[in-house]
Amino acid sequence: MQHKNTGIKRIVMATIYSIHGLKAAMKSEAAVRQEVVAIIILVPVALWVDVSLLEKLTLICSLLLVLITELLNTAIETVVDRVSFDQHELSGKAKDIGSAAVFISLLVASICWFSILITRYA
Repeated sequence: MQHKNTGIKRIVMATIYSIHGLKAAMKSEAAVRQEVVAIIILVPVALWVDVSLLEKLTLICSLLLVLITELLNTAIETVVDRVSFDQHELSGKAKDIGSAAVFISLLVASICWFSILITRYA
């Protein structure tokens, strides 16, 4: 029987696994690297613009939503590729749905940034 980590050790191990996952995604996926660069550039912009705290949080969280969705999409694609590299309708469908989720998260982030900034600076 495998012993499961509990308490603080579980939190520490989960954090370590999460960092490993982020590093793996950064290493293998250009989209993840691009989104991390966008976050590095746009979070300071969000903190700098003259908007309310809630609007700043919305700007930052919308960027993190894109990264979260991209990571989940990468996980889906990795599992599909692990199962088989053969062309299969369901594999293509899973990858397309993951891609659609990323697209929608990008749309949400764009709407947040556009609507907050345009109402403030237009």
